[in-house]
Amino acid sequence: MFNRRWISWLAAMLGALVLATGSAWAEGKQKVVYHINGDNAKQQLGALRNIQNHINAIGKDQLDLKVVLHGNGLSLLLDPSAVDEVKGFSQGNANDTMAASIDALRNQGVQFQVCNNTVVGRKVDVDRHLYNVRKDDIVPSGVAQLAILQGQGYAYIKP
Repeated sequence: MFNRRWISWLAAMLGALVLATGSAWAEGKQKVVYHINGDNAKQQLGALRNIQNHINAIGKDQLDLKVVLHGNGLSLLLDPSAVDEVKGFSQGNANDTMAASIDALRNQGVQFQVCNNTVVGRKVDVDRHLYNVRKDDIVPSGVAQLAILQGQGYAYIKP
């Protein structure tokens, strides 16, 4: 019924499929990076909803999810009262609604990674101006971090 050549071919194709799709999975977890670099509060809130929907679909224990923010994307975490103190931001979007969404995602294992180039270039005081950002959340460069994560097999999503 099935000859050895056909079975070998099928095994090779299944192996190739596993290799092709397996790069976005680590230790049974799907690896994903979301990229935020715009300051539109409505789009940012939509991105946070997308992330929650992603968690709901896959399960928080099956997901290694990071959010990389740079440039105007830091406005997601910027306290609205800090806009006048930092340069280059027209708005701070870390109001109560946004903060609640961020906290809910963090509690499900989502990591928010913040670009140090933006922090330094725009003179952002992480402790005073950004919502719930720790020193270990800071990465040297947002765009470099995106490339590093993609090189590690993270699927890239730009909501």
